[in-house]
Amino acid sequence: MHSSTEPAVRFVEVVKTFGGADQCHRVLDQVSFSIPKGMTTVIAGGSGQGKSVILKLVLGLLRPDAGSILVGGQDVPKLGYKALQQVRMRFGVLFQGAALFDSLTVFENIALPLRERTRLDEGGIREKVEQTLDQLELGGHGQKYPAQLSGGMKKRVGLARALQLEPEIVLYDEPTTGLDPVMTREIYDLFARTQQRLGYTAIIVSHDIPQVFELADQIILLNRGELDVFGRVEEIAYSRKPFIREFAEKTMGLPTPGRI
Repeated sequence: MHSSTEPAVRFVEVVKTFGGADQCHRVLDQVSFSIPKGMTTVIAGGSGQGKSVILKLVLGLLRPDAGSILVGGQDVPKLGYKALQQVRMRFGVLFQGAALFDSLTVFENIALPLRERTRLDEGGIREKVEQTLDQLELGGHGQKYPAQLSGGMKKRVGLARALQLEPEIVLYDEPTTGLDPVMTREIYDLFARTQQRLGYTAIIVSHDIPQVFELADQIILLNRGELDVFGRVEEIAYSRKPFIREFAEKTMGLPTPGRI
């Protein structure tokens, strides 16, 4: 993995609220953080704390009420349609349920971004898809349909599709939902190997605590509009904030100083 002085994504004083004036829910309250290039950042927090909102803001699917969201030096909320589409080409996305098209084969699902976004001929598309099938241990499954696949295989196909345009940044939205512990471990190992081989920046939103932290170079914890950034799992237990200390003890099983 490699790092760079310029982050892959940077949030500057970002505010995001939902609801009207009567019941305004401030999900992000002037938050600032950076996602380093070539590394894996895990975003964690309770339900409704804004984990997936961050991914939607990065992609320009939601707009903040205030603040800047910088990708490659461009402020995403200020971009017009064409410029936003160009920025989105930098990203690959693995959705929670893999979001495969049931009527398409595995091969056709993976080939879809190449057909929609590139000028490759059929021979070039086939070569690229077959290469990805081999890399992600999907060889021999190209002509199957999603209904014929296990949950873990669907995740592999979703990742294969997300990587077709060689993205700089891959977003994972609850990528192990519905998988048993053994399959979850296999998928995490696959994520780590793929990210290390290709060198892209990974941003993972997950409730799968603490297992997902094993992949993390950086951890972001969200709670009631605020966030805290940690470089190592062990740092979480030393926070002075009560909710983070509680998170460390109850969710992660880490003893906090003074309570050992």
